[in-house]
Amino acid sequence: MFRTLDDTISVFGQITPEDVAEAKAQGFTTIINNRPDGEQDGQPKGAAIEAAAKAAGLTYEAIPVDHSGFSEAQVVAMAAALESADGPVLAFCRSGTRSTFLWALASASMGKDGDELIAKAANAGYDLSPIRHALT
Repeated sequence: MFRTLDDTISVFGQITPEDVAEAKAQGFTTIINNRPDGEQDGQPKGAAIEAAAKAAGLTYEAIPVDHSGFSEAQVVAMAAALESADGPVLAFCRSGTRSTFLWALASASMGKDGDELIAKAANAGYDLSPIRHALT
């Protein structure tokens, strides 16, 4: 169900509070929400997913990214969330693309090799060419 980028993180499109149990069953310890509330009618509220995550004993972080792009503060927050995670992370947005881009930007800021990040994303079905310049 979830798309694995590497052994530390997977991404996915919008999850529901009910999906949190599956995330826990698959060994995730942290859920990162990269989708702003109200982006689409019928979208689950972040607070509902947060409540389900906390009830399941998972860490929950909200780092919403809208379609205006990525800020340095979001990249820093994502890097901090990844560094502080005590196990595999599941990040989500509408399609998984923004989560993948933010993971790549945060990872590059932590010194990870840009070409490796691009390859990992491609293996999961995501194209990082729009941000390649920021990764390599």
